[in-house]
Amino acid sequence: MTQTIERRLAELGVTLPKAAAPAANYVPYVQTGNQLFISGQLPMGPDGLAHKGKIGEDASLEDGVAAAKLCAINILAQAKVATGDLEKVARLVKIVGFVNSTSDFTDQPKVINGASDFLGEAMGEKGKHARSAVSAASLPFGATVEIEAIFELA
Repeated sequence: MTQTIERRLAELGVTLPKAAAPAANYVPYVQTGNQLFISGQLPMGPDGLAHKGKIGEDASLEDGVAAAKLCAINILAQAKVATGDLEKVARLVKIVGFVNSTSDFTDQPKVINGASDFLGEAMGEKGKHARSAVSAASLPFGATVEIEAIFELA
């Protein structure tokens, strides 16, 4: 029997948080046909924004990796709200990661690996995805990372 995403999350010691409300004039997700688009998620923790700063200036690569993982957890929280059950997710199609970094920092892919690695662990084969990892001069609220996602639904 295939292991469920919820069971994998439990084994990883991860409890999905309450999905974040939009911070501006947009919706947190849109479903069209069998595709689910999750708006960009910040590294929000129980006490608010957990990772602030510019990588290469006042935040490290390791800070960025941790921020990306937290963004991925928040993506799954939004997907659960959208679907009611993560088992309705057929697969993760793509993530796009934005990294608040200095102009000479070039390890954006290593930062976004924090999300990719976690999503692969949590979702198994369903978590294999295409992706982009790009630098940003700044992100909302000074966040270190922001990540959006596209899922295919069963």
